[in-house]
Amino acid sequence: MELNGVGIWSTQLRFGDPAEAADAAAELDELGFAALWFPDAGGPVFDTAGRLLAATRRVVVATGVLNLWMHSPEETAARAVSLTAEHGERFLLGIGVSHADVVDAGEPGRYQRPLAAMGAFLDALDAAQAPVPPTGRVLAALGPKMLALAANRARGIHAYLVTPEHTRLAREVLGAGPLVLPEQTVILCGTRQEARAIGADWLRRYLTHPNYANNLLRLGFSAEDLASVSDRLFDAMVAWGDEEAIMRRVDEHRAAGADHVALQVLTEDARAFPREQWRRIAAAV
Repeated sequence: MELNGVGIWSTQLRFGDPAEAADAAAELDELGFAALWFPDAGGPVFDTAGRLLAATRRVVVATGVLNLWMHSPEETAARAVSLTAEHGERFLLGIGVSHADVVDAGEPGRYQRPLAAMGAFLDALDAAQAPVPPTGRVLAALGPKMLALAANRARGIHAYLVTPEHTRLAREVLGAGPLVLPEQTVILCGTRQEARAIGADWLRRYLTHPNYANNLLRLGFSAEDLASVSDRLFDAMVAWGDEEAIMRRVDEHRAAGADHVALQVLTEDARAFPREQWRRIAAAV
């Protein structure tokens, strides 16, 4: 499995109409994107992966990321190995610990010792009847301890809601071998005002999660930046403007050590597949 270039990260591919998701995936494959990433909120995440793999010929399909509290490692290993057997080396298992407020919503107190939980989940994947090898998985990693775990137990990391500076720090921890595969949110628009109208509230919701907030504080943003979603913070987290502006941000991640950048396109309608924007980005890539 080769993972380089630019990919697409999309909630629509996971939660949108399955038929349109398959059609969009086929087009994204033809447009030349290297990977398709989609999130997890429990439920039939591997069914989604199977549909996207069946609809495509070349592109890598990746969970971005599977919530380990919502899936057993035994089922995860069995389904991941089955997808690889059926579709070749095109399925990448991204695994994450999610957030306490999400996990505890259905079972208060369940979210404990996330680093240890990740280690135990990886142990179970290794011990499964059909194990998922470290080369077939990446970890959602923001802080230094999870980054270090990924360096030893996975092929690399998939970091969500990060900056090129985080990419640089991740590369320093991981060293030259493991993959660094950040997500980058983008908005194709003309002005900051238009970008903020689409993305400020979206970003504000993520900042309620301590994992993301603490990571940004480590990167040098202030509590006031987070509370107000300052222009400084917004511009660092969301690449907005024309195609050239989007590609500049991709190049910043690459210069910082990224092997591959997964672009999440925001538009005014969060439920609609941003297919025109994907085409514009493909032309620029």
